Amino acid sequence: MNRFSPTAMPTACVTVASVLASICAGATEPCGDLGECKALVEINSSDGDIGFHFLSDGDEFHSVKVLNPSNQPVFAARARSELREQTFTELFVESAEPLCFDPTEDDDPDNDDEDFRTLEQFLALWTPGSYTFVGRSTNDGRLRGSTELAFDLPAAPQNLSYSGGVITWTAGSDLGECADAGRLQGLVDSGILPMHPSDVAVAAWEIVLEPDVEDGDPIGDEIFSIRISGDSGLLSVSVPFEYLSSLPDDTPAKLEIGAIGEGDNATFTEVGDICLNESEGCEEDDEGS
Repeated sequence: MNRFSPTAMPTACVTVASVLASICAGATEPCGDLGECKALVEINSSDGDIGFHFLSDGDEFHSVKVLNPSNQPVFAARARSELREQTFTELFVESAEPLCFDPTEDDDPDNDDEDFRTLEQFLALWTPGSYTFVGRSTNDGRLRGSTELAFDLPAAPQNLSYSGGVITWTAGSDLGECADAGRLQGLVDSGILPMHPSDVAVAAWEIVLEPDVEDGDPIGDEIFSIRISGDSGLLSVSVPFEYLSSLPDDTPAKLEIGAIGEGDNATFTEVGDICLNESEGCEEDDEGS
């Protein structure tokens, strides 16, 4: 996962592009002396993984470090040689995203050796509060800004569906593979989570539809994405005819929908086996990306 989330989306943002980056990305902006900064939690409820992400943006940096709420550094980067002469601006980092469940307890023996960190372990590792970004700039010297990390994790979207050019889904009540509703209630009752994910307001929904083809196939670069306001009463999106007509018949695809909270934490759900412009039917492709 590599998407950054908006804090508010009064209007929809649509992208049909060869490269999908942050769509209408939101952050603390301005962030003190920096242009922007953000720290957040991102969950893939389908694959069952969880990660800590952060970004910063400023002018002519040659070093940046990130401090946790205890003022201890959790990250540092320094430009060397040519890059120090050129300097850098944006910095975006994703932590590793281990499984959020013990793989030895599921029905899939193939993942038993994978690293994991349960939701409880993840929440115990990271501290909510102010994360401070400190940068050194060639022209402006020492720059500083901070952003807030909270554990208000939005519930995973459910019942994802594509039919006749229309995508639909429903609001969720849990975090999928990371934790069911009952276990989440226990975390709320014990004070580990500030609120149940089903009670976390969704600031925006992110919808991404992309061909599920072999790596290197140019069709895979044709991605449709849109973000709509979280208070939209109708949880459905029509895929533009122009996008569908750019793809051949029987294009296999996958759908991902994310619930983005007010604090930018994001929980995504994925489904595959979608057939776009279905004529004879899509063949299953185990080599798809």
